[in-house]
Amino acid sequence: MSRPDPDPARRNERSRRAILGAALELLAETGYRDLSVEAIAARAGVGKQTIYRWWRGKGAVILDALVDQLTRAGDPALPDTGDLRADLRGMLRATVAEFADPRLSATTRALTIETLSDDDLAGQVRDRLLRPQLTAVRTRLESARRAGQVRPDVDLDQAVELLFGPLYHRWLLRNGPLTDDYADGIVDLTVTAIG
Repeated sequence: MSRPDPDPARRNERSRRAILGAALELLAETGYRDLSVEAIAARAGVGKQTIYRWWRGKGAVILDALVDQLTRAGDPALPDTGDLRADLRGMLRATVAEFADPRLSATTRALTIETLSDDDLAGQVRDRLLRPQLTAVRTRLESARRAGQVRPDVDLDQAVELLFGPLYHRWLLRNGPLTDDYADGIVDLTVTAIG
């Protein structure tokens, strides 16, 4: 028997905040693999059925918790110092640092695995977690285009993929170290290709 889609309109804000907070606390303590809906419910002081009423499973809870955390952190806009190469290097180095954090990397890997078998979760991860960062980079490239630093014929969405694609590939397959030098190399190649 399939579970009906959760109804976010029925959420109690205090319980929702407690669940999201408990999920992040437990994630830091146990890691994603050992995290369970039961543990989140116990830590939040709610029934397991409350979580399943609002979310489809632990992946959806963690996604909401991460998105909530990012939302509270503020606008993901890239700085526009006028130096496209430096601005992109800062952004890609920050992404490398996130992937180098063992807990965050493990969580991202686990969510990635879940998205392979859950199209709905994959769409939410793409739209709610990845899209804001990708859009911020595209916006920075648009500014660089207006400043004459990016050719008019460049497909900006492809340029964004040129920046992130190699990084994700190396992270997913673990076929080399993720370093600032690697991030800088990706930026240098991309800026040369689009300039």
